Amino acid sequence: MKGFIGSGNIDTNSRLCMASAVAAHKQAFGADLVPGCYEDLDLADLVVFSGHNAAWTHPVLFRRMEDAKARGQKHVVIDPRRTDTAQGADLHLAIAPQSDVRLWNGLLADLIGRGAIDRDYIAAHVNGFDAVEAALAESDQSPAAVAADCGVPLADLLTFFDLFAGNPKTVSLFSMGANQSAQGVAKGLSILNAHLATGRIGKPGACPFSITGQPNAMGGRETGGMANTLAGHMDFDPAERDRVARFWGAPDTARKPGLKAVDMFEAVHDGRIKAIWVMATNPAVSMPDAGRVREALAKCPFVVVSDCIADTDTTSFAHVKLPALAWGEKDGTVTNSERRISRQRALFAAPGQARADWRIIADVARAMGFDGFGWASQASVFREWARLTAYENDERLLNLAGLTGLGSDGYAELRPVQWPVGPDGQGTPRLFVDGRFQTPDGRARMVPARPKGPADAVSDAYPLSLNTGRLRDQWHTMTRTGLAADLCRHAPEPFVEMHPADAQAAGINDGALTRVLTVRGEAVVLARLTDRQRPGGLFMPMHWTDAFAPSGRSNALIAPNIDPTSGQPEFKHTPARVRPYRETWKGLFLSRDSHRAPAGQDLIWRRIPQDACQQHEFAGRGDAAQRDAVRKVLSKGLIGDLVAYEDAGSGARREAWVRDGKLAAVLFMTTSGQLPARDWLAQLFAAPMLDVQARAALLFARPPGAPVDKGPTVCACLKVGAKAIAVAISAGAVDADAVGAATGRGPIAGPAARRSSG
Repeated sequence: MKGFIGSGNIDTNSRLCMASAVAAHKQAFGADLVPGCYEDLDLADLVVFSGHNAAWTHPVLFRRMEDAKARGQKHVVIDPRRTDTAQGADLHLAIAPQSDVRLWNGLLADLIGRGAIDRDYIAAHVNGFDAVEAALAESDQSPAAVAADCGVPLADLLTFFDLFAGNPKTVSLFSMGANQSAQGVAKGLSILNAHLATGRIGKPGACPFSITGQPNAMGGRETGGMANTLAGHMDFDPAERDRVARFWGAPDTARKPGLKAVDMFEAVHDGRIKAIWVMATNPAVSMPDAGRVREALAKCPFVVVSDCIADTDTTSFAHVKLPALAWGEKDGTVTNSERRISRQRALFAAPGQARADWRIIADVARAMGFDGFGWASQASVFREWARLTAYENDERLLNLAGLTGLGSDGYAELRPVQWPVGPDGQGTPRLFVDGRFQTPDGRARMVPARPKGPADAVSDAYPLSLNTGRLRDQWHTMTRTGLAADLCRHAPEPFVEMHPADAQAAGINDGALTRVLTVRGEAVVLARLTDRQRPGGLFMPMHWTDAFAPSGRSNALIAPNIDPTSGQPEFKHTPARVRPYRETWKGLFLSRDSHRAPAGQDLIWRRIPQDACQQHEFAGRGDAAQRDAVRKVLSKGLIGDLVAYEDAGSGARREAWVRDGKLAAVLFMTTSGQLPARDWLAQLFAAPMLDVQARAALLFARPPGAPVDKGPTVCACLKVGAKAIAVAISAGAVDADAVGAATGRGPIAGPAARRSSG
């Protein structure tokens, strides 16, 4: 795109997850450089999680940190929500939305005041300290003022300051909670400033650590996938642009950055861009102001989508679909958060006409008449990439010089290695060990980071702050994880978390359908009342799509506010309000096939995969005519013996279709009362034959015998409830492995499993 078509209009998912950290790294270090390594997480005495729910998003790393915590490591979590990571931490700072910069600036001011900075390190290796110190002096940095602005208890704030000052081996992990903000770059800089001022960088167990939100986010960044960079950590200044163009033999290489993701879709919307190729992502769901993104795709004259899933919210707009390989079918390399390049080897052969992404691009490039795309294999692509990183490289730390000569066998046997990779093939665990950075004078730069309020402030009309994020058992937009029933049990339906006080003020009960409204749109989801949520704040997961819950999509509510430097959207704060939905009737439809919401009906529709069937929940505010219309749509085409019951007085209708002795579908509707237990109904679909007792139970809408209360689900995969675990403990199980054996969970490795999904 950049070298031969000559346009910078290409952007990766890093724009939505890591762009602010990239910009902060470039300002402070001279390039997008993550200084630490995973070993530092073992060696640190203090780990600060800044907007990072590692227990859910990085469970393998978190298990290592839990082991370190058992040896005495301290954990501090900075997050408006009491996440699972915060639940087990030594200290949780539930800060007000977008007050991160104020907190980290307050920390730095306190460190300066108590003489806990490293002035020798600053003098030898850092520029800009005086400017940062002067900026801090512009406002009240007293702990009391900082605590008030951040909305945290003064005692907790002082504990954080003491822990940071008292533990030279500190790793500060920052992720989506810091990056996804209209002031994300300032947040990153404020964290880097604290580490540079104390010399906690380039040392075992001490570093600021930007932890990526996706497995190959760094790989996409270093190869130039972002709109404002060229490959190999080179930029669009004339010298670097010319270097890349000469290496590629591409004199038409783009001379300026392209449009970043939010601006790119705006250009599609207004017609400046007339063709777009979407690869391995689902912007119709994942982008902010997703409704406008859908409008843009609908207007676009030519939309191409490469994906391994045929039916996604984005492919519905495609004029051309290109079948790509899924994760287990790919062969190549990825680069993780610690700069470690790892070979990924295919587990399965390519199905049908599906091709590797690089092969698709190469085929299109050759068809357009461009030379230089005749790679014989992914090994050839890698060798060219390694040569580019080493080309005319006297100072760039991204350098794979030791891998440029890899033959096919060497590539096939490549072991994980961290860049930079020297001529001897040896990697580099930590950067800046010698205090030298990738700036013209070799010194790091401290940059003043001034706190600002959120891009859009809450108001009387929208008094709450909506935060969005991930769940433990889902990935991105559920195109793949949503196919696994086990992964859907943790959170079967979209929801909004809110503090009980906010729910009471709005007249909302736990488990009730709730309208979440912003200036951009409306969603209807289940209410979850919890004191883990900060008062005044809401949280919605970002995963649901048209295929699963068209009214439960969160990103249609999010304003496209972006950081002016990084272009990263502010997913973590949108002014919102909540209201009860107040449905007049509700229904439940289980069938062996999945169904989308009936067209033309104003329904709140949710699909939940089960092992042997698909569960569909729905609700509406219409009359009997609407209910009858929905029933006719859902029952159309169903074949089998019909078992039916209707009570006009209560508005209850129960229907079941039995085909060849097996349950084919069930439909329940009611205007009052409860719907039957879902687990029981789902289990009936797995039965080889439906006996007379089960058929009768369907009409009564309850399972035979006394109901079994398993308690809250702890192990979603094997359906183990809290009560079964309590029984096992009462029976003498003394540790996690014994509980696992007693409940059928199996052996549990490591302390993290005690909070895992099973």
